[in-house]
Amino acid sequence: MAKRYKSLKEKIELRDYSLADTCNLLKELKSTKFDESVEVALNLNVDPRHADQMIRGAVVLPNGTGKTVRVAVFAKGVKVDEAKAAGADIVGNDDLVETVMAGNIDFDVLIATPDCMGLVGKLGRVLGPKGLMPNPKVGTVTMDVTKAVNDAKGGQVAYRVDKKGNMQAAVGKISFSTEAIKENIEAFVAAINKQKPASAKGRYISNAAVSLTMSPSINVDASELMDIK
Repeated sequence: MAKRYKSLKEKIELRDYSLADTCNLLKELKSTKFDESVEVALNLNVDPRHADQMIRGAVVLPNGTGKTVRVAVFAKGVKVDEAKAAGADIVGNDDLVETVMAGNIDFDVLIATPDCMGLVGKLGRVLGPKGLMPNPKVGTVTMDVTKAVNDAKGGQVAYRVDKKGNMQAAVGKISFSTEAIKENIEAFVAAINKQKPASAKGRYISNAAVSLTMSPSINVDASELMDIK
């Protein structure tokens, strides 16, 4: 393991790479039998203790994530049929509360209509630690169930800055073409740039790196990323 990692590290120069060069170099870092994820890590010059500097949201990647996403929906009435028609894997309300409370969480994304949030609130202790609580900021509390399910299935990535201004997300697979990886990273960064707070001072993206699941990271030119719109 250490020998493999060291040999990969020797391929990476100690400098900030352009995004295009980064995506090309990623292909040389694949060293496992499984289809590794491409992961982006950013350090933002924000203070999340201030509400206006809490960077959080979701973006649908143009080329998807490469993952099969199981979606559960809390809905009532006609929205139940709408969720099923959109391709949701699990749909329910009271019965779904019992299922989740029993520890049966067989889904990756949870969507809820606003009138079901009272039910979902009972599950905060179970869903919260797993990062599965629906939230309007990432489009998972909505009456537009069809769009929410389609987005989740079609490659939506949720992001949230931590207390130290760090943010990380998987934005595709190494089996994607170099161009598809680059487009996904650009879409992700553009979404982050759109949320730059007016109160944030100095350089918005302090540092940026891209890696594979099992590879060392490549430092990326943060100035180039800040220009992506």
